[in-house]
Amino acid sequence: MLISFYAPPRLSSRLWPVVQRNLLVWRKLAVPSLIGNIAEPLIILVAFGYGLGALLGEVGGLPYIVFLASGSICMSAMNAASFEALYSAFSRMHVQKTWDGIMNAPVSLDDIVFAEMLWAAMKSLFTAVAISGVLVALDISRAPTLLLALPLLFLVGITFSSIALVFNALAKSYDFFTYYFTLVLTPMTFLSGIYFPTDQLPDWLQRVAQWLPLTAAVELVRPLVIGQWPEQVGQPAAVLIGYAVVGYYLALVLTRRRFFK
Repeated sequence: MLISFYAPPRLSSRLWPVVQRNLLVWRKLAVPSLIGNIAEPLIILVAFGYGLGALLGEVGGLPYIVFLASGSICMSAMNAASFEALYSAFSRMHVQKTWDGIMNAPVSLDDIVFAEMLWAAMKSLFTAVAISGVLVALDISRAPTLLLALPLLFLVGITFSSIALVFNALAKSYDFFTYYFTLVLTPMTFLSGIYFPTDQLPDWLQRVAQWLPLTAAVELVRPLVIGQWPEQVGQPAAVLIGYAVVGYYLALVLTRRRFFK
């Protein structure tokens, strides 16, 4: 059985009903869910963008509120995907035993894990679309390239949902996720160029930040939000895809061990 833990993913079209099931459940709470996901970034945008922005002027050649908003949309996608792949997925996996019930049908664990990753990424995309609407309404960005940022934000959601599913597989209770948010996501938020340019960091931290998935997301998305094209595409895209692939495979291995060991 040991070799099965590390086998390549065995996926089928049966994963789509799992995604549809999560979507149908979410539709009942869609409005409060979206409000909850955009409330924090909107508060940050108003408090820091308008308040602190009035004192700072331009940062990185942009009005501070534009600089902050174009990075915050990546942070929001990250948080939405992470929350769904942690708290909600853990509820379905461990508390409600929904995954066990689904596996009584001809649906494999591999399909379920992939479906959870995909669904969390879709949730992050819904949040990104809502925040994009806020940016347009506040006249922070009305660039046509903002639409091109949405597929990239879906990729951001896939990346962070894959990473979060690793911690979901390791968790024994909800309390475990506090470590991930406090020790991983929060430091990454401050190192990835959302609140200030990364060139303000010490050289060694700049080198670390360069390989963080949130930094890669900001490098790709921020130019599109302000109506420009990213200066670099290859490395940031490779970083996001690399974290997504490795994260999903590791999450799958650990989840298999949790269910079948």
